[in-house]
This record gives sequence, C-alpha cells and structure tokens, in this order.
Amino acid sequence: MPSKIIGLALLLVGIILAYYGYQEGESLVSTVKESITGSPTDRSIALMVAGVITAAVGAGLLLRGKR
Repeated sequence: MPSKIIGLALLLVGIILAYYGYQEGESLVSTVKESITGSPTDRSIALMVAGVITAAVGAGLLLRGKR
C-alpha cells in the first residue's frame, strides 16, 4: 500500500514538473532566447526531463504494486 501512495505522488509531481517545463519553454523570455540561440533554455529542458523521469518512476511503482 505505501508504494502505491508514493508511486501516485511521484506520478503527479512528475506531471506537474513536466507541465511547468513546457510552460517555461513557451514563455516570452524563453522564446526570444530560443530564436537567438536556436536552442531552448536549460531550465525548461531540466524541468521537462525531471518531470518525465519522476513520472516514469511513479508509474513503475504503481504498476509494480499491482502484482
């Protein structure tokens, strides 16, 4: 039971982090920097990667708990 709760919490936190990373990438400052440098900001990439990894770990815990 505790692994399901932790897995759900990690899944939700991961989704939120990925969403904030996406929003960061769509901000005016990030858009201007990306048009000049040709690459997205490090912060937006870090938030999205952390979100995806955290969500994957959470989903893994949820699926492992069902066996």
